[in-house]
Amino acid sequence: MAGGQVQELTHFVGGRETPGTSGRFGDVYDPSTGRVTARVPLATTDEVDAAVRNAKEAQKAWAATNPQKRARILGKFVNLANEHADEIAEALSREHGKTVPDSHGDLQRGLDVVEFAMGAPHLLKGEFSDSVGTGIDVYSMRQPLGVVAGITPFNFPAMIPLWKAGPAIAAGNAFVLKPSERDPSVPLILARLWKEAGLPDGIFTVVNGDKESVDALLDHPDIEAVGFVGSTPIAQSIYEHAARKGKRAQCFGGAKNHMIIMPDADLDQAADALIGAAFGSAGERCMAISVAVPVGEKTADALMDKLTERASKLRFGPSLEESSDFGPLVSAAAKERVESAIAQGVEAGAELVLDGRGARVDGHEDGFFVGPTLFDRVTPDMDVYREEIFGPVLSVLRAADFEEALELPTRHEYGNGVSIFTRDGDTAREFARQVDVGMVGVNVPIPVPIAYYTFGGWKASGFGDLNQHGPDAFRFYTKTKTVTQRWPSGIKEGASFVMPTGN
Repeated sequence: MAGGQVQELTHFVGGRETPGTSGRFGDVYDPSTGRVTARVPLATTDEVDAAVRNAKEAQKAWAATNPQKRARILGKFVNLANEHADEIAEALSREHGKTVPDSHGDLQRGLDVVEFAMGAPHLLKGEFSDSVGTGIDVYSMRQPLGVVAGITPFNFPAMIPLWKAGPAIAAGNAFVLKPSERDPSVPLILARLWKEAGLPDGIFTVVNGDKESVDALLDHPDIEAVGFVGSTPIAQSIYEHAARKGKRAQCFGGAKNHMIIMPDADLDQAADALIGAAFGSAGERCMAISVAVPVGEKTADALMDKLTERASKLRFGPSLEESSDFGPLVSAAAKERVESAIAQGVEAGAELVLDGRGARVDGHEDGFFVGPTLFDRVTPDMDVYREEIFGPVLSVLRAADFEEALELPTRHEYGNGVSIFTRDGDTAREFARQVDVGMVGVNVPIPVPIAYYTFGGWKASGFGDLNQHGPDAFRFYTKTKTVTQRWPSGIKEGASFVMPTGN
């Protein structure tokens, strides 16, 4: 902030910025400097209740709005967000720590889903069957749930809120967002742009807060569905809490994404892919590759040479500097946690090839930096392999053959994403069919599906029956009503006590 001034942020309720009344605030940091730049209000249960009641009242008219008119507002929002992309990306980088080009990607992947949701007039169409019985037709319609909530993480403060809000709003719901308190400025910018695009007041709400706000949303009788992205223990807890309250829930948790490198792979291509996928955004992505699995000792030795050379030349630094390949971690606590995980890997016997602990940047000595870290000869029993680290740490686990490489991600607790690099089509096809993971890349390092396919992991990486974006999003944010109709034909049949059939 100019002159070191600390900004006081707000909520966004009823189409306007609303100051917090709880008297409780959280500090928002610039991770590159370690300085507090803003204070974010932490809502009380009563504040959450007032926001949800406002959203519920607004949703009635929105649900009755023609889907094509709703889609046009989404289109205006996309245009406005693109016009303000530089402002959004810089705000995102200042609070999160990812580089500005990476922040532009964060926003764009979110807008891709909003653009997909502009197809709501088609995606909300029901089905019709003529003459299922004498003079009887059956049809179905998709209707909005009402008020739905999104509880979103710090690592994608633009993308994930838009992944949830776009389809929810397009389907006729009101959306209440509880973003991460670590980087809350971007959701507030998005809220202002939704209003400018013509979205009625109350349809997109931002309530900042902590656990009290989350519990208030989960307990609120007018919240019909909850979407969450974060750590696995919290994802499972929120899923169970929502289920007890009779709410729909889609909750996505942690990951330990593997990349399998076969002996026939282009090793330069694989090494470049690994460097970007492991260290981009300082490893703070749920789709980051954190485990490389070269098949065969010869492949492993050659790959390690390339990885060591590339990783040692990476430039980490302030998020707003163009020369930075990646920036700091989001908080001091995150830095401490990642450095502790590195120490555990060393203690367990993994070979530490590059050590990112104690990283310093001139002029930014208080920033939350961890340098690129590379382990070799990791084994499946080590915590550095089993647990999600969420930092710039790449572990290399050598496999003797394809079967062993396939077994590693299949047997791992997490099942978010996995990749294989090979020139052999049969190998790639067999791997894609057999691996027990939700999203698979073939010669693609980060297999995030495009907006019109669904995103979601398996096993401990995801809880719920429906995934994010794609057609699943409209299934999640709507309920299906089926109508069986018959118009009087003048035939007098009298009362029947037999179960009706299609005959």
